[in-house]
Amino acid sequence: MRLNMKKMWRENKSFIIFIALMLVFRSAVADWNDVPTGSMKPTIVEGDRIYVDKLAYDINIPFVGYSVYKLNDPKTNDIIIFNSIKADKRLVKRVIGVPGDIVSLKNNKLVINGKAVTYHDEVNKQGVSILTELLSTNGHRIQVTENQAPYSSFPSVKVPENHYLVLGDNRDNSADSRVIGFVPRNEIIGRTNKVILSLDYENYFLPRLNRFFKDI
Repeated sequence: MRLNMKKMWRENKSFIIFIALMLVFRSAVADWNDVPTGSMKPTIVEGDRIYVDKLAYDINIPFVGYSVYKLNDPKTNDIIIFNSIKADKRLVKRVIGVPGDIVSLKNNKLVINGKAVTYHDEVNKQGVSILTELLSTNGHRIQVTENQAPYSSFPSVKVPENHYLVLGDNRDNSADSRVIGFVPRNEIIGRTNKVILSLDYENYFLPRLNRFFKDI
């Protein structure tokens, strides 16, 4: 048995080392994440495969996910990937409130720390409005429906220490902090700002070339 193992190691050493390094890289440095739902439309659509920067906030022990050194904390407007214990799955959402922020939502319009967020209309088609939300110093697009959804408003809440308030860009179709509550800091895996590739689920999984390496 030992002779066979030694022989296998000699014959496949380079390949085994490559696989091991790739697994360590994906576990602690960078990875990709498939997006099966439309909760982040129009920024991220079903079939997108997004880049996950696992060094955006922490240096983690590979395969364990335990942070040994904090590099940064998530900021308002970051799109984060996190393992939600309450939802029992990995989610992708946008950071709206950081610890200490006071946030409210009325008819899908945000107020953060007493200041109303600015919105600009872009498109209104088939009962769906696409708006530009000027959150923080950057604008991004969100999607809302004409009919008020159950979670289109919530009263002022203060984001607790080591937690974050997150929302999906598809505001009327997203199970986010309005459903699962604040996101604990230790559940956050990393940040994304790019689509790596995209497949059209409704068209025989053909590639959407215009979304390859698209900044988001």
